[in-house]
Amino acid sequence: MIAPFTFNTTKSVVFRPGAAAGMGELAKPTVGERCLFVTDPGLRKLGLCDAALADLEAAGVAVTVFDRVEADPSLATLMAVTEAGRAADVTGVIGFGGGSSLDVAKLAALLLGSGEDLDAAWGVANAKGPRLPLVLVPTTAGTGSEVTPVSIITVGEEEKRGVSSPVILPDIAVLDAELTLGLPPAITAATGVDAMVHAIEAYASKRANNNPVSKLLAREALRLLGANIETAVMDGTDVEARGAMLLGSMLAGQAFANSPVAAVHALAYPIGGTFHVPHGLSNALVLPHVLRFNAPVAADLYAEIAHDAFPHLERSNDADRLCTVFIDELAGLSSKLGMETRLRDVGIPETALEKMAADSMLQQRLLVNNPRDVNEADALAIYREAW
Repeated sequence: MIAPFTFNTTKSVVFRPGAAAGMGELAKPTVGERCLFVTDPGLRKLGLCDAALADLEAAGVAVTVFDRVEADPSLATLMAVTEAGRAADVTGVIGFGGGSSLDVAKLAALLLGSGEDLDAAWGVANAKGPRLPLVLVPTTAGTGSEVTPVSIITVGEEEKRGVSSPVILPDIAVLDAELTLGLPPAITAATGVDAMVHAIEAYASKRANNNPVSKLLAREALRLLGANIETAVMDGTDVEARGAMLLGSMLAGQAFANSPVAAVHALAYPIGGTFHVPHGLSNALVLPHVLRFNAPVAADLYAEIAHDAFPHLERSNDADRLCTVFIDELAGLSSKLGMETRLRDVGIPETALEKMAADSMLQQRLLVNNPRDVNEADALAIYREAW
């Protein structure tokens, strides 16, 4: 029997190389005459925003650019973006960049559209809206933020706090593979593995809303990502591989938006929040160790998706064996892609592990989705394995 479920996603998706250069025609009917354009200084400096901005202005849209979004964006940044939008009396918001810029754009659209109290909006299904019209343009293939109802902000020095609500799903997601052609190999690798984590955790999520649509999307995401990640990392100019990664990332985003992620992300957050390790790499560092911890209760699930990601793996009816081989292959992939594979490799001292384990327990909204219960002692043991 199929259990009841709800599936929400972005209303419209445009997948087309070069689409960002036609942003005026694409976005103006949605965002209106005065738009807040949220991005980061690196993309602005590279000129990646130029074609989109020029086309918006040619279409008669008055654009206010905020280009100071940092990795792991702070509450202060979100407030500054919102103030810039309010001062310009904007009618819509465009987020252009990696997950950080897209997350900030989502909450800016919410705060500008509703004026609601952010402290009351944190958590799951607490944001009420309405929000301003919103268009999101990802420039990395990893977060899936363009199709997720989640925004993560760093509050204080280290705490990652989230808003999760269908209200902040955008009106349009624009997937333009040409925007990802210049991504360095390290970012391509980390964001690609991040997308694979989204698919794996969505597929195995314990959340009651885990559903056949999310499972289907997760498997197709793994097929696209597994088949193309090495090519995208080794030959960044391959637009076909880049497009497959972008689409795979989006499908994984749609999967976990409705069947949420779990302990890999919960244990990754203290790594990023405290030591400012990029999110995708943080996930990759703990991925095999969390999956090994979960294997006693989730081996069948991991075995089901093993050949989606890695078709070359041996065929076996032994789920435990296939699960083991799958996890080993994931661990080897990070190494093959040139990523750091140990916590010590990214400058995390062994003395920090106990505090990280305690901090990971703050992520109960994620830990409840894990196939196997995780307590603080378990988290510490996983970190020690990863160190």
